[in-house]
Amino acid sequence: MNPVISVSRLSKTYASGYKALKEIDLDIRPGEIFALLGPNGAGKTTLISIICGLVRASEGTVTADGHDIVRDYRAARAKIGLVPQELTTDAFETVWATVTFSRGLFGKRANPAYVEKILRELSLWDKKDSKIMTLSGGMKRRVLIAKALSHEPQILFLDEPTAGVDVELRRDMWNVVRGLRDSGVTIILTTHYLEEAEEMADRIGVISKGELILVEEKTALMSRLGKKTLTVQMPSRLAEVPASLAPYALTLSADGTELVYSYDAGEDSRMTALLQDLAREGISFKDLRTEQSSLEDIFVSLVKDNR
Repeated sequence: MNPVISVSRLSKTYASGYKALKEIDLDIRPGEIFALLGPNGAGKTTLISIICGLVRASEGTVTADGHDIVRDYRAARAKIGLVPQELTTDAFETVWATVTFSRGLFGKRANPAYVEKILRELSLWDKKDSKIMTLSGGMKRRVLIAKALSHEPQILFLDEPTAGVDVELRRDMWNVVRGLRDSGVTIILTTHYLEEAEEMADRIGVISKGELILVEEKTALMSRLGKKTLTVQMPSRLAEVPASLAPYALTLSADGTELVYSYDAGEDSRMTALLQDLAREGISFKDLRTEQSSLEDIFVSLVKDNR
């Protein structure tokens, strides 16, 4: 299957000499949700802006659905919808007018039925005649999504789409995103809410200091880099960890009532072996608790290692 977005040896150096991107190679698959993660200033927005034709690269090439974004700009840009971080809309226009106008900018024929469909799916239909300036921040962000979808793009970029949006509205918006993905739209998103990326994304990319340091299937990443912790709660105090259990590198709590064992995801058999060895030492337990590191833990570790 050919990638819907293909980025090859992409670099961006500003006039000041600052290198925002350094030889990025990235392929985005059709119909996936791809989460691009990175700290502030890592290059996420620069990369998105280049792919969307808003910033010119210093080196490298980008194609959107097979169209070079420089040589065949109009065809490439017509495939892409962008929801920017900033709430940039005409405050004095109505919702209906601004979405309809955005469709016309791409040379699309008027299609009131399609515009109505978008507004209904985004819970904006009852606001269609309202001026943008009267809407809440969350509603304005929905209008940005409607504008980005107005010309029926195959690729949708969401740059911090839920920033400043309340929890309930955020969940509604992600249901919309899932629906778009199910209809065949490829979604590329950046977000500081890493629990959202963990829940939504098919693949994860991590960018740091202008370099793409990792691209991997989310499930494989969680399995490979995720850490698990087993906490054994004992009915009575243990004075010290027996020498026979040293290979497990157990940590004994200050009050002597808990043993903590950390291990890599995928090594669950080691946990079984530990429990058997505890029994041989005559150590009983009254409760077991397991925890697994989140995508946020993995992200923080990756970025820290790349400093």
